[in-house]
Amino acid sequence: MKKLFTIIVCFIAFQSYKAMAQEPAYQDTSMYERSFGQVYKRTAGVPAAVTAQIQQNAYENSAFRIRLDSIRKDVPLDYNEFVQAYINTYTSGGRRTDIGRIMGLSKYYFPIYEKAFRDAGIPDEIKYLSVVESALDPNAVSRVGATGPWQFMYATAKIYGLNMNNYVDERRDPIQASYAAAAYLKDAYQEFGDWLLAIASYNCGKGNVERAMQQANAVDFWSIRQYLPAETRGYVPAFIATMYVMKYADQHGIVPQTCTFTLNTDTVLVNKFVSLNNVARVLNLDANQLALLNPAYTQRIINGTTKVPRRIVIPQLGKEKYPLLYAALNGEAIPVSTAPVQPVYASLPDDTSGSGKAKSTHIVRKGETLSSIAAQYGVDLEDLRIWNNIRGNKAVPGTKLKVIAPGLAAGKTLKVDKELATLGTASGEAVTAN
Repeated sequence: MKKLFTIIVCFIAFQSYKAMAQEPAYQDTSMYERSFGQVYKRTAGVPAAVTAQIQQNAYENSAFRIRLDSIRKDVPLDYNEFVQAYINTYTSGGRRTDIGRIMGLSKYYFPIYEKAFRDAGIPDEIKYLSVVESALDPNAVSRVGATGPWQFMYATAKIYGLNMNNYVDERRDPIQASYAAAAYLKDAYQEFGDWLLAIASYNCGKGNVERAMQQANAVDFWSIRQYLPAETRGYVPAFIATMYVMKYADQHGIVPQTCTFTLNTDTVLVNKFVSLNNVARVLNLDANQLALLNPAYTQRIINGTTKVPRRIVIPQLGKEKYPLLYAALNGEAIPVSTAPVQPVYASLPDDTSGSGKAKSTHIVRKGETLSSIAAQYGVDLEDLRIWNNIRGNKAVPGTKLKVIAPGLAAGKTLKVDKELATLGTASGEAVTAN
């Protein structure tokens, strides 16, 4: 009798999986309802324990689970009814168009995230979390004030080295915010030892995850899920579903759209106050598109100084436009108000030399990281490593770090691109790179 019972269970599960496999791939958005509805119909009157086992077998043999297992790397991609519910949502109706648009934007943003995560030593698949956070919108602001592609709250942004003042909000900067997000997630993983818990803490905070772990007396997300805030319960399933849908978009008839702005860009460093709108006018660019490439400048003014040159990201230009770019960056400076500015969070490091020259070194203080120091001085984390011959990610307290490129000082030009840098040597006003 026991053998017969086992055969019946296996037969029903096999038939359920076979029915799923025979359906066209693009229609499997409703596969969950069909397959498990069939299971429940076939097991009417069967004891609950048997029904549960049949349902579990169907889950384990699901095409969704197989696909998730195939793309899994470092972060667990568990499959269950919560994940399936989000897959259904993202692959139905207007959401399919939204996913197609986001896939187009990812061509620009994901390489930025991948570099930041690679530098921090965390799994690059966590880049999909930004889709859940902001739909890859650098100007997104939540109802509670979380801002940017990684939706940083003000206090957390300060802790992880993001600067906010009258001119700039680095929570909106895809580069700086990605390094800060990577630092947070790495800290959380070191505390919890589990990537899904680290991801959950990104939504509700480490304290809420710790309390849920204590209440559940468990150390994995699915066991503590019911003790987490309502939004966080769906946050991790949404992340897994997002990764699945963007990886298997073609299986659901989702077509990636073309990114709405150029993917080929150059970066120029500016050591004076420059208007983005003026640069757009001189170069005959769309001012809104240029602002989208430089979302951190809340007033569309690049607040560069000799102490802290600021980046401007521009579409790649032909050499014939270099003189125009030089003119745009070295034209009449924007007058800066003499009224005292009360920054929300100071972005400029102090000039402790008393000489008026750019501060070129930084003494590492306890609690600082290479990421936070790079953000403080507006430099790339990888550049900071190269200038100081550092291979890892640690910043040892008491160490003196170079925080400005060798040879770059007030009134000097950083000569990286020969063609473009040469244009700035006459007046020494433009600081160019890349």
